[in-house]
Amino acid sequence: MVTRTFSSRIPRLLALATAVALAACATATPYQPADHGYGYSEQRIEQNRYRVTFAGNSDTPRQTVENYLLYRAAELTLQAGYDYFVFASDSTEASTRYLQNFSGYYGWGPYYWYPRGMYGGLGASTSTPVTEYEAQANIVMFAGKKKDEDVKAFDARQVRSNLEALIVRPVPKS
Repeated sequence: MVTRTFSSRIPRLLALATAVALAACATATPYQPADHGYGYSEQRIEQNRYRVTFAGNSDTPRQTVENYLLYRAAELTLQAGYDYFVFASDSTEASTRYLQNFSGYYGWGPYYWYPRGMYGGLGASTSTPVTEYEAQANIVMFAGKKKDEDVKAFDARQVRSNLEALIVRPVPKS
């Protein structure tokens, strides 16, 4: 007679917990203030200088993360009473981790052939890459008309107007 113990159910419980966690993140990060590490944030450095960051979850493409960063920089510029901003520096980092999935069995148990320890069986292990992007820029804000030859300068009103259709805001909680 084979007795099933709680430990023999652990692989199934882990698989279920992983599926639930992935389902919770099944949508791209909306344009929102940082929440649980995802969204935009900024830090004022000087009166007209900010460090702006946008971090997306694994369902948020790199281009979306970079668009949201630009949009936030435009919003900040206009809120502060300026007309355009210049990227003093910018970067986008990719962070990849791997989710492991094991199909087979293992556990702890007092089986007569393994009286003290772990037992296991054959199975297959797969690894799935999960990549998240974070974009960061140091921006300097200016009043007046930007110089057309400055390729790092962005007209805040034009950026906001051109990217507005791409911005997905969070669904209000009821």
